[in-house]
Amino acid sequence: MEKTRRTKVVDVLKRTDYGSKVNVKGWVRTHRSSKAVDFIAVNDGSTIKNVQVVVDPAKVDAAILKQVTTGACISVGGCLVESVGSGQNVEIQCENIEVYGLCGSDYPMQKKGQSFEVMRKNAHLRLRTNTFGAVMRIRHNMAIAIHDYFHKNGFFYFHSPIITGSDCEGAGQMFQVTTKNLYDLRKDEKGSIIYDDDFFGKQTSLTVSGQLEGELGATALGAIYTFGPTFRAENSNTPRHLAEFWMIEPEVAFIDMNDLMDLEEDFIKYCVKWALEHCSDDLEFLNKMIDKTLLQRLQSVVDVSFVRLPYTEGIKILEQAVADGRKFEFPVSWGMDLASEHERFLVEEHFKKPVIMTDYPKDIKAFYMKINDDGKTVQGTDVLFPQIGEIIGGSVREENYDKLMSEINRRGIPMKDMWWYLDTRKYGTCPHGGFGLGFERLILFVTGMQNIRDVIPFPRTPKTAEF
Repeated sequence: MEKTRRTKVVDVLKRTDYGSKVNVKGWVRTHRSSKAVDFIAVNDGSTIKNVQVVVDPAKVDAAILKQVTTGACISVGGCLVESVGSGQNVEIQCENIEVYGLCGSDYPMQKKGQSFEVMRKNAHLRLRTNTFGAVMRIRHNMAIAIHDYFHKNGFFYFHSPIITGSDCEGAGQMFQVTTKNLYDLRKDEKGSIIYDDDFFGKQTSLTVSGQLEGELGATALGAIYTFGPTFRAENSNTPRHLAEFWMIEPEVAFIDMNDLMDLEEDFIKYCVKWALEHCSDDLEFLNKMIDKTLLQRLQSVVDVSFVRLPYTEGIKILEQAVADGRKFEFPVSWGMDLASEHERFLVEEHFKKPVIMTDYPKDIKAFYMKINDDGKTVQGTDVLFPQIGEIIGGSVREENYDKLMSEINRRGIPMKDMWWYLDTRKYGTCPHGGFGLGFERLILFVTGMQNIRDVIPFPRTPKTAEF
């Protein structure tokens, strides 16, 4: 007898060839028993939806049926029939069941609802739940949307190094990479570690950004984007920070600030639109279970034009809000970096739409941003989103060698390892700019999840490197 080939649940649910033999394999979500009939819900991760298997207990070995518990892995062969129940168009009339993997009652992902905190402790199993299945499928789709957008718009995918000898942001919060024996470090007479015998012969770290190398790519290929893991050794335990996360960093030659803002807005709308078009089942589930306003918020971002707001005007709006009695945890004054509460006030309450904030004071922004004619502000552009705050940070870069060196010297940034970056300003310099988007921040927004640890499969945070 010819064996029926496996069909994914997502494909079974679309079929209408009733009477056909089908085989599905997956994990049991629920198993309801009665004397007359058993109902088994099977999910294989290909869709948020389960396929219902209808079993006549008289036709299946009772011992096998007893093994079909929540979390067990099974193979079901049977006949595709039109469903009489509500919620699905098709179901499978079971003819045979094979149990691949038993699952005991101590399985941590039982049907009863667990908190996300408990699920984080079981991150190796939480992926099997409806919520995390939905989040991971959306994460995949957002990655596809990003590559699709840049490919269609003539950008080249550029692989920047993960191990680096330079600190892009000057933040110093980097994870060191070494092959040295940490129990026996050689030091010079000043007490500094000698790296001559290390793998790279110098101090190296995991990258905090691919931007500087991306600028090299843009000044050769015209328009590039990086998309890869980045690392920050920042002892931050907020719901918005990870020590290992993914960044998308396009860099474009011959771009000015208006073009850059157009790119930021167009790109992020494309990604949200992609989610609405390609992830409707998962988004509907998250809208129902996690955030009742999710679909409405995603649609609103696609439908409106983003506000373009100079920093100085934004501060005036915030100061007026304070004068009108609005209470903020952090004070508001010109020259300060905005807190998330300020960003969200502007987006969610004042304008009620996304905001691109521009022309920040130079002292709160990175050394490479182009300084405006006023000498006080830079051509930085931050995209602020509802619920998230800053989702994109970008700028026009300073392409003039003397101006860039003047800012580097003013800030006392050690540039001995950055000669290659400065060379781009010495040999055929050109106007250019770009932005960085934290991939997990985008996923947070698109899924309505509240904690960044819940939109990456295995989060890396202070004191947590499990799985």
